[in-house]
Amino acid sequence: MSLTSSLRPGGRHGLSSKESRDPIGLAVAALNRLAQSDVLDRIGLRKQTEQAVFTVTRGGFATATRASRAFSKRGRSGAPGERVAPAPKSGVFDLTPTEDEQMLVDVVTELADELVRPAAAEADEACAAPEAVLKAALEVGLPSLGVPEALGGISEERSAMAGTLVAEALARGDMGLAIAILAPGSVATAIALWGSEQQQQTYLPAFTGDGPGGEGVPAAALALNEPTVLFDVLRPSTTARRTDDGFVIDGVKGLVPRGAEAELFVVGAELEGNPVLLLVESSTPGLTVEADPAMGVRAASMTTLRLEGATVPADALLGAADGTTYAECVRLSRLAWCALAVGTGQAVLDYVTPYVKEREAFGEPIAHRQSVAFMVANIAIELQAMRLLTYKAASRAAQGKEFAREVALARKLCADKGMQIGLDGVQLLGGHGFVKEHPVERWYRDLRAIGVMEGTVLV
Repeated sequence: MSLTSSLRPGGRHGLSSKESRDPIGLAVAALNRLAQSDVLDRIGLRKQTEQAVFTVTRGGFATATRASRAFSKRGRSGAPGERVAPAPKSGVFDLTPTEDEQMLVDVVTELADELVRPAAAEADEACAAPEAVLKAALEVGLPSLGVPEALGGISEERSAMAGTLVAEALARGDMGLAIAILAPGSVATAIALWGSEQQQQTYLPAFTGDGPGGEGVPAAALALNEPTVLFDVLRPSTTARRTDDGFVIDGVKGLVPRGAEAELFVVGAELEGNPVLLLVESSTPGLTVEADPAMGVRAASMTTLRLEGATVPADALLGAADGTTYAECVRLSRLAWCALAVGTGQAVLDYVTPYVKEREAFGEPIAHRQSVAFMVANIAIELQAMRLLTYKAASRAAQGKEFAREVALARKLCADKGMQIGLDGVQLLGGHGFVKEHPVERWYRDLRAIGVMEGTVLV
């Protein structure tokens, strides 16, 4: 089916009533509209001189957070929110994407190939995602992927598998830009999974394009990391204490994507001995952001979030206060990082395979050397193992099954082998692997993040 054939008059977004209920139809139609706009022209061949991006120096910056849009309180306080149904359980061990999932992957792969990959080098240097790339992702509808259809999103069932496939496809273009694109949707997914009716009615319309005033989808971030020695994500140093009016939060969160422009944060903190999640709007007094560019994933505009006596209302608590919601958030975040590792690892394999066949030394392609051929083969073998473990964990999460063991195995393998794939990619290019003329050095830096990052994105 062509992209143009997916658009028909009638129904929401110009689709037929059947297509308007189909999440893939929405995504394909959105991409079609994108192809007809000037976004591709701006990002493809011409340099991005029109785009306003900020460059973060080593000295960084400190800024008061931007004024948040007015998130008006709606819905019943404490009432359970809408929950998407688990995916059907087939009982068959088959991790092949469904037809709808494959269509979604094709759409996002086209986005990654035509927009994300060409913008990656400049975005890495500028420590900022181009506005055109972010806008394109919004037009495809990625922020509402994990939001139930009843709340204006496109999910009819748990989207962990679809989210994993999307993260992998985007990371083939660039991991840093993938994180920048996925960060708002991660917050929307968290609110959809664990939010009360009031939280969902207050915040989710902004992520689905149904908010008042026609404002665009806000930047938002999931903040679990902390810049502390021997950081244990399940024992955050950031604290929250109850007051008569709500909670007071104190602590520092690190490696928060797009923090300077974010309007909403999901912050991990310890409350009465248990780790919890709290919704913190950017206009909260006592909240400041500092630039914190890292070695890798620089296009995600990483920042440090400082909370000094930041006061939030009692309805800011997201999910349960006994630590179970927080633990599930950590697992879904690690699953997302595994998907990002798989996508970036695939980019390395796709790049080095033709390189070693074309690069000649001593009168023949270096691929004829067994040491080279075996190294490429090992990348392919380990990459497939990473993919299978990640898909299995995602499949169980989507079906509502226990997936702690599966995601732990996937995280361990992706952290170890992902970093090895990045190292081998640089090694296979020899001297070319050390220079920025080739993207492998950037992928190496990005893959180093898999073993240390927590939170930031989830599926």
